[in-house]
Amino acid sequence: MAESVAYRTQISSPLGPLTITGSTHAVESVGWDFDDAVTTGSSIRSCALLDECARQLQAYFDGQLTAFDIPVAPAGTAFQQRVWRRLMEISFGQTLSYGQLAQRLDPPSAPRAVGSAVGRNPISLILPCHRILGSSGDLTGFAGGLDRKEWLLTHEGSILC
Repeated sequence: MAESVAYRTQISSPLGPLTITGSTHAVESVGWDFDDAVTTGSSIRSCALLDECARQLQAYFDGQLTAFDIPVAPAGTAFQQRVWRRLMEISFGQTLSYGQLAQRLDPPSAPRAVGSAVGRNPISLILPCHRILGSSGDLTGFAGGLDRKEWLLTHEGSILC
């Protein structure tokens, strides 16, 4: 089996820098870069797939894209993979609670276990963990911070209580 070559690129977003990593076959992570020293817009061994991911993310932020069409390969346990696949089924502008997401798994699972898996999502935005809310519709946990989660949901036209 051929060894996977890692690629990385960084982009600017309305919410701060994002770093995208992956191979020529799939995106492996999209995450907020909290290091102020990072130069956005730079590429470190980028590839066509990461460039396309960056283009789609920019189109999302510009309000021109509501669904991503990028192959992903997040590293995680079998349970995390099941949860992350379900995240991809949540449409732009829609939200679910952790409990509702837990019930959509086969077999259904505990909301806390689902919350733990959602919290370990390595591909922010594309696997839309920001669309998961607390049982009362409240904003809860987001690796990018609740202010970013609120911005993303407002950007998507989600109705927040």
